[in-house]
Formats: sequence, structure tokens, C-alpha cells
Amino acid sequence: MSKKTTVKPAAKKAPAAKAKAPAKAATKSAAKSSKKAAPKKSDFGGLSEELLLSMHDLMVKSRVLEERVIKIYKAGEGYFWIGGPGEEAFGVPLGLLARKGKGLEHDWFHLHYRCTPTMVALGMPMIEAVRLMMNRVTDPSTGGRNFAGHYCFPQWNVAPVTSPIEVQYPIACGTAHAQKRAGHKAISIVTGGDAGTAEGEFATCLVWSSRKGQELPVLITVQNNGFGISTPYEGQHGETQIADRAKAFNIRSRVIDGTNPVETYIALKEEMDYIRKTGKPSFLEVKTTRLYGHSSADGANRKTDLFDPVYKFQEKLIAAGILTEKAAAKIWEIYEEEGVKAQEQARAEGGPAPESVWDHVFVNNENADWRKF
Repeated sequence: MSKKTTVKPAAKKAPAAKAKAPAKAATKSAAKSSKKAAPKKSDFGGLSEELLLSMHDLMVKSRVLEERVIKIYKAGEGYFWIGGPGEEAFGVPLGLLARKGKGLEHDWFHLHYRCTPTMVALGMPMIEAVRLMMNRVTDPSTGGRNFAGHYCFPQWNVAPVTSPIEVQYPIACGTAHAQKRAGHKAISIVTGGDAGTAEGEFATCLVWSSRKGQELPVLITVQNNGFGISTPYEGQHGETQIADRAKAFNIRSRVIDGTNPVETYIALKEEMDYIRKTGKPSFLEVKTTRLYGHSSADGANRKTDLFDPVYKFQEKLIAAGILTEKAAAKIWEIYEEEGVKAQEQARAEGGPAPESVWDHVFVNNENADWRKF
């Protein structure tokens, strides 16, 4: 018995001692493979460093802005939040590539309520989104009378974002028809979610944009984040990809990774060039993520298990030597400060007066105020 007792500890120690060498070797091997796998400057689709850094900057600005308005909601200074954290890698390239301006020679935007990244890329200051969130009378989009993300910027052809889902799809056909008649090679851009493709307006857009000989210059996009409020995508769609539905109308279509800003930028440019050249529609299904849930209705809490396109892009830029950690941290700091100042400024601005509720209804004609009937 004593022999067995002394032998057992020795037997346990031997394998443990031998295991140290392979562990070190594995660590060195992993480090080597990690170095080999590190992205290079040539791994960004040929996009310039200036463009890559600009996209990163705008993606960070959009994320900080969204997180600021979520904080405003949770502090009780806003009534409802809905937005686009997780869609920055799609929304920012879209805003950068569009022909911005007012009138038929410029592109039209028919966006849904997750479009803050696009608005930031177009040049919207943080304060304008904060005013909308806090229902300030100074809000240029709605005069303080609508939800977060419901933008309207006539100077950039941004049509009012609506709460009823997908009504923007057939409306986009209207501006596209006018653009085609004007002949300036401008396009109408429409965005929406995957759940909304069940609406009749979505099918109407496919029909009206694809009639033979009368095709319209519409960029039709669907941001598929896998959920319709709380309903998973898998249980609602019989088609393999939403983009497959465009094939029945002979509309050019593709599926892209909307969490990758490089892939998205290149794909958007190709499709926009195609539409401008042919005057025909194109369909993009954009795979995105929903980092803070559907809206404040389900808590607006961060989903830590989901892919984060902003941080992943930032990590890739740092690994490639295009961005430094110090510079990245400074960008986040600058926009955090801007967000706080915007909240403080909006807090000091008033809300809309009760009598202004009839302003801008039916363009202030005789039908605007029922009390005058």
C-alpha cells in the first residue's frame, strides 16, 4: 500500500511537466498564424486609406449618436427610441456614394427608421438627431412631433421617414419616374426591413419598377437583420433569400454582407453605376445585425453576442496599420463630447406649442384645421 501511495504522485507530475513544452509551442504557433492572418493594406478592396478612415470616422459618429439618444430615452428625456446600431457598415457607404442635393438631378432617399448612419454620412449634425429625440421645437425634421430616426431633409431629397412600414417602397417609384423623365441619371434609393417585405407596398414597388420598357431607376434595398420586432426571420420566409423575389420581375439582385463596409461600398457603387447607366432597378438584400434590439419597446439593451461592425472594422484597420489605437480612442472621445453638448443644448430648447399642431398639414390649406370646416 505504501509503494502505491508514493508512486501515484510521481505519475501525476510527469505528464504535467511534459505538457508545458507543447503549450508554449502552441502559443508560438498561434502567434505566428495570427501574424500571418493579420490584414494588409491591400485587403480592403482597393479603397484608399482616406476613404477607409472616413468610413470608420462616420461609423463611430453614428454609433456614439445612437447610444447617446438611447441614454436620453433611459434618462426620461425622450419618449421612444428606434434606430440603427449594427447597420453602420451599410448606411455610411450609402450616404457617401449618393449624389447629394435638392431636385431631380440629385438622388432621392426613401428611408426607414434605422437610417441614422446614412444621415450622418450625408452631413447631419448630432444636434439635429438629438432635437428630434427630445421633441424640441427646433427639430428641423418634424418640429419635435415625431419619433427618433424619423428624418426629413428636403435640402438633400430625404423624404419624410414614416412609421407605417414599407409605404416608402412605392413612393420611391414616383420620384424615380420623375427622375427618369428629367434625364439626369439620378436614382431613387429606398430602404426597409426584412419583415416589411410581407407588406403589399413592397410587392407594388417590384411591379412598378420593372415593367418592360418602362423600368425605373430605383435602388431597392432590404436590411435583413433576422427579426421583425420579435419574430425570427426563419419562420416567416419561404424563399431562400429575399433577393430571390426580385428574380421573378427580372430585376438584377444580389445578397451582400452589410456588416462589412468595404464589401458594401463596392457593391453599392456597382449597383448605382448600373442603375445610372441602364435606367433599370437593382435589388440588394443586405445582411445586417440589430445590436440594441427592435426599439425601446424591448429595452434597447446591448446584445453582446451579436457581431459589431464598428469595432470589427476598427480592429481590422488597426491590425493593418491604417489606424492607431490612440487615434481611434480620440475619435470616440470627440464624438462622446459632441453628443453630451448636443443633449445639453437641446435640453435648453423648448418643445412645440399646442397651437402649432396644425402647421404643415396638407401644406396649410383649408383642410389643415378641422375647426375651420
